[in-house]
Amino acid sequence: MPRHIVCLTFDFDTASGFVARDLTTPMPLSRGEFGRVGARRLLDLLANRNIPSTWFTPGFTIESFPAECEAIVEKGHEIAHHSWAHVSPDLQSLEEEEADMVRAIDSIVKLTGNRPAGYRSPAWDLSNNTLSLLIKHGFDYDSSLMGEDYRPYRARLNTARLGAPLSFGVETDLIEMPISWTLDDHPHFEFLRTQEFLMPGLQSPRVVMDNWFDEFTYMQRNTEWGVLTYTLHPYVIGRGYRMLAFEGLVDRLIAAGAEFSTMGLAARESRIRLRF
Repeated sequence: MPRHIVCLTFDFDTASGFVARDLTTPMPLSRGEFGRVGARRLLDLLANRNIPSTWFTPGFTIESFPAECEAIVEKGHEIAHHSWAHVSPDLQSLEEEEADMVRAIDSIVKLTGNRPAGYRSPAWDLSNNTLSLLIKHGFDYDSSLMGEDYRPYRARLNTARLGAPLSFGVETDLIEMPISWTLDDHPHFEFLRTQEFLMPGLQSPRVVMDNWFDEFTYMQRNTEWGVLTYTLHPYVIGRGYRMLAFEGLVDRLIAAGAEFSTMGLAARESRIRLRF
């Protein structure tokens, strides 16, 4: 029987990404703080539609906004790992990356009583050490790579050097729940300007949501079974006019037969279906 799973995932960064980039003046901090407003709106939407979801939550957010994080747990949603400080692993030494990873695990255990099953890298990049650390610390899945779209696969670390063919790394026991920048709200909507960088953002949310629904339609037409992951940030999607467009997408997905799941449960089903 056909089954098409949608994972609504929320990177509950609040101000962690700004702090990690040394953007600590009042304005960027206030942008991150708006995440708790967006989180409340999203939790209401999910409750009204009876939809489970996964929240990739940095330790920074857990310790800065405990009430909002407790509300996520109380509503039955999955809390997954998203580092402590939102620093890209590729910028850290092995010791720094592991210390950050362990600190974030401890924050999640204190919040939920359980170790996290899943990990998502800040900035969606891994170091040469990340997969080994995830295995060492007992993670079931990663959601940071883009080698597929609807089919989870075993994570592996490929390597490349100029002038040579790609070297395919050894497959690990980690389930990779693939993602895409095209299905992430941040690059579509967020305006960010520094002296060195400009991200224009500010696209029409209805146009983006139409594109996102088309992605589900393609999966439904071309696969018997698949998992489609949307990545959202409460301080981004939580703005009123974007929430209206996002609510419209959710209702279209429901009408089209999407089956919503936490990423942890989808990863377990993937392991069984794909015989990992």
